[in-house]
Amino acid sequence: MDSKNKKVVIGLSGGVDSSVSLLLLKEWGYEPIGVFFRYSNLKCENNKSSELAKKVCWELKVPYYVIDERINFEKKVIAYFISFLKDKKTPNPCLICNRLLKFNKLFQFAKERDIKYVATGHYAKVRKNKKTGFYELLKAKDKEKDQSYFLCFLKQNQLKKIIFPLGDYTKKEVYKLAKKNNFNFFNGLKQSQNLCFIDNKLIKSYLEKEIGLEPGNIIDDKENILGKHQGLHFYTIGQRKGINLPNGPWWVSQFDRKKNQLIVVNKENHPVLFKKKIIVSEYNFISGITPKKMIKVKVKTRFQQKSNLSKLYLKENNTLEIIFNKPQKAVASGQWAVFYKDNICLGGGIIE
Repeated sequence: MDSKNKKVVIGLSGGVDSSVSLLLLKEWGYEPIGVFFRYSNLKCENNKSSELAKKVCWELKVPYYVIDERINFEKKVIAYFISFLKDKKTPNPCLICNRLLKFNKLFQFAKERDIKYVATGHYAKVRKNKKTGFYELLKAKDKEKDQSYFLCFLKQNQLKKIIFPLGDYTKKEVYKLAKKNNFNFFNGLKQSQNLCFIDNKLIKSYLEKEIGLEPGNIIDDKENILGKHQGLHFYTIGQRKGINLPNGPWWVSQFDRKKNQLIVVNKENHPVLFKKKIIVSEYNFISGITPKKMIKVKVKTRFQQKSNLSKLYLKENNTLEIIFNKPQKAVASGQWAVFYKDNICLGGGIIE
């Protein structure tokens, strides 16, 4: 490894994963530079995360930078989030942030300093296929924490310069490494389940402010009126909580956008909750090659969902058609379908 190739820019979040990634890079002989992106105006969360990232860098004697990306985040991520909800689609802001902002900014920061590599604390792996010469994105060792789903947009010119130090570690092993190296400030620290720009408890009031109320009828699959909703943007397909109807539980099965109706069913495995096929647009194949013929893949239509055997076809209008071997539940327009072959993430796209 030459002197230039020892340097690597690592994105830090202030969490245990990126901090241990930084530690591992040091142990492997790299010269890391820590970068923390300030995305939102949640001062308390930002300051706390930034201080933790700074503390880790200070203890490991690593240069540390804070870069204010709040304006870009609002233009690219929050605007996308609001526009998809207005269009009655289910957004995926974390994936879009990775795709449009985080990795682009890390590579830009590295390029400006003539640094070859970029690293993050994602649970994933990179491998160069010796036969094809292509770089492949692989699932992590820890299948419960694998984050390849959120990285399906990556391209060859990015993947060959990315390091994912946690690819061969489980979450338990990461905490053990943190403890072993006296990163005791992570003990008992709960990982946030909130969006980075809004607390989950405040989402309803946030959407009321940004989009407003659009009242309409809640109906069942036989078109019986059961109650009122305050806006389709407060719901997603398959949702159970927050419907607030008697004689439940109820699940959101469909939106009637034209009539502004929320359609619900009271059976968890009602047939209308399942889809046999989907159309995918704005797709990316990590190899850079779109298959011209049908290929068999495994597909995830949400991050936490198990992958399912499917057939993938390229359509004439430059979209993909995916036909599931078994109908899939609660497929939401706007979410990402991500396709795999064994442990290899082939790519992904937006569900239409």
